[in-house]
Amino acid sequence: MLEIVRVTKYFGGLAALKNVSLSVKEKTIFGIIGPNGSGKTTLFNCISGIYRPTSGSIYFMGRDLTKLTPDKICKLGISRTFQIPQPFYKLTVLDNVALSLAFGNVRRGGLSIEEARKEAKEYLEFVNLLKRSDFLARDLNVQESKKLELARALACDPRIILLDEVVAGLNPYEVNEMTGLIRRIRDDFGITILWIEHVMKAIMSTAEFIAVLNYGEKISEGAPSEVARDINVIKAYLGDEFIK
Repeated sequence: MLEIVRVTKYFGGLAALKNVSLSVKEKTIFGIIGPNGSGKTTLFNCISGIYRPTSGSIYFMGRDLTKLTPDKICKLGISRTFQIPQPFYKLTVLDNVALSLAFGNVRRGGLSIEEARKEAKEYLEFVNLLKRSDFLARDLNVQESKKLELARALACDPRIILLDEVVAGLNPYEVNEMTGLIRRIRDDFGITILWIEHVMKAIMSTAEFIAVLNYGEKISEGAPSEVARDINVIKAYLGDEFIK
């Protein structure tokens, strides 16, 4: 479904990504982990068109994305959330999702704002945020803001969602609720998930496949149990002194 082929991204003389290749199958939950500064968000920005790779290619459903703009990539069915939620803070929760339906759901199109508001309630109910419909987005707490990001991404009718640290800053109860939502997005909607996360317990227990980046390079890939035992991963997170 999503093929990342030897992608490299330079910022001046700094290589943020170096020959990274990944293959994400349809209807899977694929996790990307790595220390801070390892290139994870840069990779997302290359996939979504915010950055153009210095070299390499990214294919989605057979289409080369590397020269497309973010809006055209969105039209193909790629949606994303951001590490720091970016809603329209002065609009209500309901209208934030309705706008995604009216203007972001380009594969359907033609919805009036009234129709969009009606349908938006279904997405808010799915993420358990319907009771906050009339709140301004700026008045939501951390978890509610992350749920709104999910609802807005879903409203774009994507084939794949890029999730950027959706459980960071949440307590254990909230983490469990969010990982349950991620599974349901895949199971109920058939949407593929590509997920960056630092909360290891959450991503290791939810993702089916994991890739590990360190200093811009992929150092490991496989099932969570395999990755957790990889000596290169242990070195990246804990240092050589923990390797006997």
